[in-house]
Amino acid sequence: MKRTALASALLLLVALSTLAQPTQNNEKTVAQLQAEMAAKKLNSVSLTNYYLTRIKILDQKEGVNSVIELNPDAMAMAKNADELRSQGKVLGPLHGIPVLLKDNIDTGDKMQTTAGSFALAGTPAVADSTIAAKLRAGGAVILGKTNLSEWANFRSFFSTSGWSGRGGLTHNPFSLDRNACGSSSGSAAAVSANFTAVSIGTETDGSIVCPANVNSVVGIKPTVGLTSRAGVVPISHTQDTPGPHGRTVADAAATLSVLASRTPDPKDPATSGVPLGWQGTGKTRPAIPPDYTAFLNPNGLNGARIGTTRQGIDNAPPQVGAAFDAAVAAIEAAGATVVDLDAANFSFDPASGEFLVLVYDFKIDLQKYFATRVGVPMAGKTLADAIAFNNANAATEMPYFFQEIFELAESIDTSSPDAPQAAFGGLTYNQALLADHNAGVSLDAALAQFSLDAIVAPTDSPAWTTDLILSDHFLFASSGLAGGPGYPIVQVPSGNVLGMPVGISFFGTAFSEPKLIRLASGFEAATHARIQPTFTGNITTANTNGTTLSKKGSSKKPAGLNPHHM
Repeated sequence: MKRTALASALLLLVALSTLAQPTQNNEKTVAQLQAEMAAKKLNSVSLTNYYLTRIKILDQKEGVNSVIELNPDAMAMAKNADELRSQGKVLGPLHGIPVLLKDNIDTGDKMQTTAGSFALAGTPAVADSTIAAKLRAGGAVILGKTNLSEWANFRSFFSTSGWSGRGGLTHNPFSLDRNACGSSSGSAAAVSANFTAVSIGTETDGSIVCPANVNSVVGIKPTVGLTSRAGVVPISHTQDTPGPHGRTVADAAATLSVLASRTPDPKDPATSGVPLGWQGTGKTRPAIPPDYTAFLNPNGLNGARIGTTRQGIDNAPPQVGAAFDAAVAAIEAAGATVVDLDAANFSFDPASGEFLVLVYDFKIDLQKYFATRVGVPMAGKTLADAIAFNNANAATEMPYFFQEIFELAESIDTSSPDAPQAAFGGLTYNQALLADHNAGVSLDAALAQFSLDAIVAPTDSPAWTTDLILSDHFLFASSGLAGGPGYPIVQVPSGNVLGMPVGISFFGTAFSEPKLIRLASGFEAATHARIQPTFTGNITTANTNGTTLSKKGSSKKPAGLNPHHM
């Protein structure tokens, strides 16, 4: 059939419009994508190409900047997944599903693993991290690496989350002038913007859940030891843990099923033991379930007992408090009994030793990681060498903030865990560990005293305006309840404040992920609170432009102004 020139031009415009912002797979869940591939309505090659196209157009050209590197082997992995499926072989819930990994997770391929720093740029990691190997074994397509706060936000007291020397700044896709939080900023922003199906971040204290909060996605911070840290650029073996970001609880749970270490990983002793908060209690690590999606339940809140705490939120803007109050009301409406722990005068013991633990571990653990790398500036080196590298390359590594945390960690006496640390008033590492242990005891006490299934708190404030000169503007964070003792968190979107997302966090004791997934999925089903980003340059522009001066001789008044109020 012949087409007229006009018809051809219109078809071209439609094609270009579709290419300009592909949306056909937006918000589809892992289960939906798997069903379409099983029905031969979709394949991994087309899905991978879809995400690659969307990344190039919206992440790179529109400036989200969540992806630091694309995997040149991604299409080959997708083709292999399709070939296996055609032979009746499906390797797991993520078979053929594109996944992005935070750029502190080793992949033994052509991609870099740098933690955002040129100090680790050069020869790629010699082998996969344990979790990357699990993803490959499960048939997932490793799409690329995400940007992050350099060194997982553990270099300076005055850092800007989402910025790295190698990757630049990740922007919040809901308002590009606002922060994506860190350190797993790129991981959460990419999932929220539909640049991937799911992604993998890491958390020491808040680095999975805070980005999830400000980007309207689900984040699961697993119990320390549930997912292996082998091959992950470390902060602390006491607190570090990799975990998933997903647009739904189901997607995050499916990903956790692939990542979980059901047998001990010889490269990470924590996978055979229990986290700090359980030491000395006589408990043992429970069996890890084969499938975390088995615990999804749209009625998961019905009959539950949930403790709430508003730690830090009393000093937040009233809209933030109102958003959390609405979330608590939704929990009650879904059939849960809510116990106000603040009103009951329950006080959580803070993990007051946390920072000493982190800097002590960092000095030791980072050197051990450097010993695994070859062909990069820090191969076989120490923290002192990293400090020297940053000083020698200050124009690229430290244009906005410096390395006070690096320098403090270098000053720590690691000769003995009982050595008094002058920078911490004579506190020893073992004393700091005990304080963090007591924080876990405190959380367990709240669960037991009030017969609670979990504790819920607001995760963080909405995203702040990024400020590379004056650094981050955190109002509050609840992740510290679980950070020191190494306990799990499931963060789920709960609403928005003036168009910017906020979420709530479900906390529990060690290895209580099944229960937390049940509760979070019940909340998600009751609220459907996730919103999609619009890539707005500045979400507040409509109310900050001011009035427009009228033209000379015009008597027209600016709209919306009452002359009697002037």
